Amino acid sequence: HRTYGHCHTDIVSLDWSDDSCWLVAGSKDLTVRVWSLHSIDTYLPPTLTGHKESPIGVYFTTKNIRESAELLGKNVPHLYTLSKDGALFAWHYAKDKVGDEDTDKDDAEQSRTYFGGHWSLVDKYYFNQRGSKMTALQLPDLTTVHTLSIGHDPIDSMCFNDSGEWVVVGSANLGQMLVWEWRSETYVLKQQGHAYDITSLDFSQDGSMIVTGSTDAKVKLWTVANGFCFVTFSDHAAPVTATSFVPSGHAVVSASLDGTVRAFDLIRYRNFRTLTSPKPVQFTSVGVDPSGDIIVAGSKDTFEIFVWSLKTGKLLDILAAHEGPVVMTKFAPGSSILASASWDATVRTWDVFNSKGNVDVLQHNHDVLAVAWHPDGKHLASSTLDGQIYYWNAVDADIEFVIHGRRDIAGGRSKYDRRAAGNSSSGRAFTSLAFSADGSFLLAGGSSKYVCVYDVREQVMLRRFQISHNKALDGVLDQLNSKYMTDAGPLTDIRDVNSDDDEDDETARRLPGDVLYQSQGSATTRCVSLSPTGRTWAAATPGGVLLYGLDSTMTFDPTDLAEDITPAAVLQSMNVGAYLRALLIAVRLGDGDLIQQVLLCTPPTMLPSVVATLPSSAIVPIIQSLGDIMNSGTPHIEHVIAWLQQVCTRHALVLQDMSHQVGPALRGIHKALNQVRDDVGGLCESNIYSLRYLISSK
Repeated sequence: HRTYGHCHTDIVSLDWSDDSCWLVAGSKDLTVRVWSLHSIDTYLPPTLTGHKESPIGVYFTTKNIRESAELLGKNVPHLYTLSKDGALFAWHYAKDKVGDEDTDKDDAEQSRTYFGGHWSLVDKYYFNQRGSKMTALQLPDLTTVHTLSIGHDPIDSMCFNDSGEWVVVGSANLGQMLVWEWRSETYVLKQQGHAYDITSLDFSQDGSMIVTGSTDAKVKLWTVANGFCFVTFSDHAAPVTATSFVPSGHAVVSASLDGTVRAFDLIRYRNFRTLTSPKPVQFTSVGVDPSGDIIVAGSKDTFEIFVWSLKTGKLLDILAAHEGPVVMTKFAPGSSILASASWDATVRTWDVFNSKGNVDVLQHNHDVLAVAWHPDGKHLASSTLDGQIYYWNAVDADIEFVIHGRRDIAGGRSKYDRRAAGNSSSGRAFTSLAFSADGSFLLAGGSSKYVCVYDVREQVMLRRFQISHNKALDGVLDQLNSKYMTDAGPLTDIRDVNSDDDEDDETARRLPGDVLYQSQGSATTRCVSLSPTGRTWAAATPGGVLLYGLDSTMTFDPTDLAEDITPAAVLQSMNVGAYLRALLIAVRLGDGDLIQQVLLCTPPTMLPSVVATLPSSAIVPIIQSLGDIMNSGTPHIEHVIAWLQQVCTRHALVLQDMSHQVGPALRGIHKALNQVRDDVGGLCESNIYSLRYLISSK
């Protein structure tokens, strides 16, 4: 619509007026400017100055604040500006007489609220505090209502909810989000992610949890349904390089550069086993056998593979044959065969249980970066430094085919590349591989902004996903501006320590004339993993863990529709008591909200007749909708259980045939019911004497 170019440097904050006709912007040039959405003759955007640091927030005032200021006898503030040093300025706008006369002559569509007058600074308030503190002010008199100390790291983002009772605070250094109820001074929600890059991830056997390891030396467990972290293990003293679930699902194991492999109990949430080597080494990979009793880990410096017993913690064997760092160790599904990938350009297979040592050597032309077993346990895939994926017959040690994926993964230009993105594919390789549950698809991610999906049988790429569109990451843009390249490197990486902006920066206190290089994250994928349910896959990226799933509840299917198949027909059918017809129409439309509405509105007495006449094609969306209702915290628990009882009783064979589709929903329902049981049980136990009294009083 319009481009405004009055600012001399980056714009860091924006806000719209109540009528959406005026725009205010704060810039790093220490100025604030007010623009009109529509063109107004003779209007020059005013420049509001006075801040000593760059503004981080600009806000038009609301009608309530202006009315409160009039009642207090203060100058009515029309604009608030907040700078980085904690200075809050209140600005008042006053109309000139000439401006008032001209207002009536203009079109009604063009707002003249801030035209024909002048801005003036009417109030200042300074509340800069050391540490990570939040101060709540009462506007417009600017009285301190509440002060909250978060920690030592700076706060980067804040936001109130609509009612003003909750405030969410975000800290980039900690990767932390905090929801605070300031009236009662209690935490509503507290979540903290990894402070640095995530190096590994793995799904649990039921696909409901994810374990992640990071260079911040922490291991975290996440719930897939809501994305919340529910436990953090901080026992490692160095970056975590690999993580894996034990097949039973009761424990996770992690390998670290601190020379330990630790096993964590998911029942008591503690480190119950620490596995070490006879001499200090750095572990880069970890693997768990199908029985969950044998743990293997590959080393970075000694090129050996260590084998332990998880039950006893005893070192059973040391496998030494590689001539380079062992980057990955994987057990074959349902077998004792172990595959290890190394930078010595080989993949070696071992029979751990029979003590036969090295079984086969799969030779490559370049360093091997990743390996993954096919679900049949007889084939495996490996990726090399030249961007190729080899598909091996592990039984005969023969190559069946090779996928040349360097061109597929190529994309994005690094600021250090001398060639354009379309002409450069050097350094592009896959560092993580994962097969689908049936082995028909192969997921591959690596040193690029893309994650590729291949058809194993046809050996072609089906699709590739771009993991990030964040232009601040290196390798996202395909075209760069050459004016930012200097003899000393990219201009964005160089920071002059003698500039005024870095006087208080502790990292800038180096030798005189030194040049600091700012590290910038790159768009890469450290690890990919597929859920055992086959409906979700995850990728570990600089922005966190990305989850991609198949959500069929909101998928619109235009087949088998007629003119009378509309949301209005659903409501009309419910009004006349035709609940079966309403449910079938909602299922055909694929609208999850409509399906839930029909399920909750169906009378309990009509459930047997409705469920008995349901077609098998409607069972899956109904089960998924019931799961969504339970996970939403509904009070209609008994009604949902009645639906589940009828569906499971009358359509048991259908559910058995479609177990892979309804399995995640049923597990979610089971988890929600367990949560309700725990909540009700805890409430009854804490009020047992009151309940006894009420029962006896009858």
